[in-house]
Amino acid sequence: MAAGRGAAALRRAWRERRAALLEPSYTPLVAACLCLAEGGVNLWVIRRVPYTEIDWKAYMDEVEGFANGTLDYTQLKGDTGPLVYPAGFIYIFLGLYYATGRGTDIRLAQYLFAGLYLLNLLLVFRIYCRTNKVPPYVFFFMCCASYRIHSIFVLRLFNDPVAMAILFLAINLFLEEHWSWGCFFFSLAVSVKMNILLFAPGLLFLLLHRFGLLGCIPKLCICAVLQVILGLPFLLVNPVGYLTCSFDLGRQFQFKWTVNWRFLPEDVFQNRAFHATLLLAHLAGLGLFALHRWHRSKESILALLKDPVERKHPSPPLTVNKIVFVLFSSNFLGVCCSRSLHYQFYVWYFHTLPYLLWCTPTAKLAHMPKVLLLGVIELCWNTYPSTVCSSLSLHICHGLVLLQLWYGTAPPPHTPPPSRRPAAISKKAQ
Repeated sequence: MAAGRGAAALRRAWRERRAALLEPSYTPLVAACLCLAEGGVNLWVIRRVPYTEIDWKAYMDEVEGFANGTLDYTQLKGDTGPLVYPAGFIYIFLGLYYATGRGTDIRLAQYLFAGLYLLNLLLVFRIYCRTNKVPPYVFFFMCCASYRIHSIFVLRLFNDPVAMAILFLAINLFLEEHWSWGCFFFSLAVSVKMNILLFAPGLLFLLLHRFGLLGCIPKLCICAVLQVILGLPFLLVNPVGYLTCSFDLGRQFQFKWTVNWRFLPEDVFQNRAFHATLLLAHLAGLGLFALHRWHRSKESILALLKDPVERKHPSPPLTVNKIVFVLFSSNFLGVCCSRSLHYQFYVWYFHTLPYLLWCTPTAKLAHMPKVLLLGVIELCWNTYPSTVCSSLSLHICHGLVLLQLWYGTAPPPHTPPPSRRPAAISKKAQ
């Protein structure tokens, strides 16, 4: 009798442990455990792994010029060249400049970025708790297993994580229907680094879906006005210099740092025609997803320009998963078509990959290939310097993610309603 009860208890414990790994409803519990573990991991990395100087000194030189009274953006320079980020970067890193003794206390800066890492993780987990899509065991790969992400945050001190943390705050606000505040923080993230604009097509679609054209104009004005306010000191001195330096969409990247196009000859990599092709591919991908995956109403996509109450067929309500899917897929399409990806750019989409892979229905046997895909992507980003094989592998992995997004989110086939004509009566029945 006692043995039977013991066996039943063991079976129950095994089911609960299995559920904690596979059921998305256990995400808050797993997230809390992983955040505690990540605190220890970051402290260990800071104390045991040597810091590597790449851009921090350049950041500090650039903001020091502003602190000394230089308002001409073309004159703000560091070791790596002229300043190429919008004004929000200046203000945030000016705070870090003073907090770290004019940028000299590297260890304190690392601890501050470790705090940023944990804050970013909390914001990401809050999104995943709301979506209820990803099995919790996947988050072990998203957290403790990524050397490159820890390096970007606490060993390199790049500005990319700052922009992404603000972006995830904006997404959390969108999920809570605080669209004005969300647009404010979205614009603030753009002012730190322009890669956030990769989310902009998805955000525009969501605003049109939710408010119509006239209704979304005030939200867009929030984004624009904040950019003007942040850049005003520099716009008053040299407006052309500020706009060309901080929003230079045609900036050339160095071939030696590329992660995704190593298999191309350098002259092709630098060719403007190649850049134009990537831009067209990006626009085409956005158009296809907007028309066939984001937009699910019976009306034309142009109906989104109307006020929601005036639409002939009301658009389906914006669910949490719809908002996250549109924003994450918009960004991912941009990453796939980027002219170059440098190692710190991994953080642009790393925390969105679990959702992109598991937002579609997943059979039991499909879990392992998806985990393997995450592992290969991580391996590609950890290969330094990048190789022909690592770059090709990265594109193949991106292509597989896109394919499963496209086919996994396809609308169900339309089945005609059953005919109401009475069945023919057989002669025998007559």
